Amino acid sequence: MKEKVRFIFVDLLRGWALLVMFEVHSFNVLLKPALQKTDWFNQLNFVNGLVAPAFLFISGFAFVLSSQKNLDELRKFGGKFWKKIARILLVFLVGYSLHIPFLSIRLIHERANQQMMLAAYNVDVLQCIAAGLLFLFIARLIIRSDKNYNIFLILSFFFVILISPLFWQIDFTKFLPLFLADYFNPNNGSYFPLFPWMGFLLAGAIVCTLYLQEREKGNEKIFMYSIAIIGLGLAFAGHFFLSEIFRLNSFSVKPHPAFFFQRLGYVLFLLGLCWYYAEKRQTKTSFVLDVGRESLLVYWLHLQVLYRHLFNGQNIASIYGGTFNVLQSILFTIALAITMIIVAKIWGAIKRRHRDFSSRLTLTVVVVCILIFFIY
Repeated sequence: MKEKVRFIFVDLLRGWALLVMFEVHSFNVLLKPALQKTDWFNQLNFVNGLVAPAFLFISGFAFVLSSQKNLDELRKFGGKFWKKIARILLVFLVGYSLHIPFLSIRLIHERANQQMMLAAYNVDVLQCIAAGLLFLFIARLIIRSDKNYNIFLILSFFFVILISPLFWQIDFTKFLPLFLADYFNPNNGSYFPLFPWMGFLLAGAIVCTLYLQEREKGNEKIFMYSIAIIGLGLAFAGHFFLSEIFRLNSFSVKPHPAFFFQRLGYVLFLLGLCWYYAEKRQTKTSFVLDVGRESLLVYWLHLQVLYRHLFNGQNIASIYGGTFNVLQSILFTIALAITMIIVAKIWGAIKRRHRDFSSRLTLTVVVVCILIFFIY
């Protein structure tokens, strides 16, 4: 239990990222278009743009934390290996389930048009996380030396960042099927292709390895303060290079290294801030922690609330999209967040008290959903 307390800051950052994500999706869908053209919304949009980098970063960080033990057992392809693979596949499955137009292969065949199918193949943040985790996991199994693995992470990180501008210029559909080509750039509508977004996940893995090394030396406090200061430096440098001096718009140059390091800087600062808060307050319980620990469930559920067709073929987004003022959008966001917090608390309590039951229930729900998809 002590180990979990020491890493509370990880769940705090992930929890806050998800809470802001609820606002991102609510405001972007419900707020009147005229209000989305105002200066204050542009500033809010910049803050909202930090959610995905934080979510990806903490996924890489958490992966390294969880893979420090049982490496020999994982390499024997035993139960823990398949459990790890199952978790990654579940993230893939949840990610694609959010994009398919119908929860039935028959209905997809009968009713889905070309635009729907293009959207179904799009790579969103969950697919990016799953692909990145699979990459990290396979590399960790193959590379036995910790030193060589860390070098591999660093080289992979810089490769992703530096090659991204080039990859955004290539039509990968000439060489790969569409569902694979979507992982390389946004040319066919992907929101979070691996290039450059997987760079945040790799950065999280690198920072975690450094953190664990410094923690063993007793330098945890100095390291986290240094991370926060470095983060602020990167953020300010990013603003400088993305200013009008260089004629680079901070929202339109996503594969540019300046865009990446600016956002990475903010994430590093927020990581240090969460660490400081957790240490100062000795945080053990919090609704933010509940959301962070049940991130996959609440991520999937809040999007279902907004986008799943439940009301005579319509959803909240299609019924109320673009009709809310600021106060209405705020109230809806608060209601959505409270609902997700309650769900996270309930499911978290079930998992703690009935771990085997919750695992079997999760597996049962996934299997039933897959059967319904192929049979219905």
